[in-house]
Amino acid sequence: MPPVDLPDNLDTLKDMEYRSVKVKGRFLHDKELVMGPRGFIRPDGAETQGGLFSQRDTGNGYWIVTPFQLSDRDDIILINRGWVSRKNLKPETRTAGQIPNEVELTCVVRKGEKRPQFTPDHKGDVFLYRDLPKMCAATGAQPVFLDASYQSSTPGGPIGGQTRVALRNDHLSYLITWYSLSLATAFLWYRTVLKRKPF
Repeated sequence: MPPVDLPDNLDTLKDMEYRSVKVKGRFLHDKELVMGPRGFIRPDGAETQGGLFSQRDTGNGYWIVTPFQLSDRDDIILINRGWVSRKNLKPETRTAGQIPNEVELTCVVRKGEKRPQFTPDHKGDVFLYRDLPKMCAATGAQPVFLDASYQSSTPGGPIGGQTRVALRNDHLSYLITWYSLSLATAFLWYRTVLKRKPF
């Protein structure tokens, strides 16, 4: 599906997860947040290893989440600009990618996340998961989170296209449920119809 314009009513984004949208505005780099550690998702969809215990610097990095002032209204939203390696975590190491001008981006709508089990609290200004209430409180943004597309990457800046699509797959549980119900129905039918037991 082609990207659509960001809706006027931002509440409608709750029903648009993984939908592509277009936004126009400018980044507020002085308020950027860091989320991670994260593995790098290559343009072909393969993911390098990253995480708290990764020893290689090839896949261990962070997402740069930057507040974005929209051009057509007074709202500020959050955009995950993409992945940077651990050595490029500080903004001064990637000044070429800190775009000061107004830009138009294609992004993917994402929802906030609940704190995963066994995940510690956030460490200072590093977020471990998409905690929209705390991120919005720290930046003054609306509770809107978008992942920038790979095409929106800038040389020397974060690499976009870091969206992990996580769809529920309950097929096995459905298979077991319906198979069990079929067996129970067959047994009851056999017992009541074929083998009529007098009471």
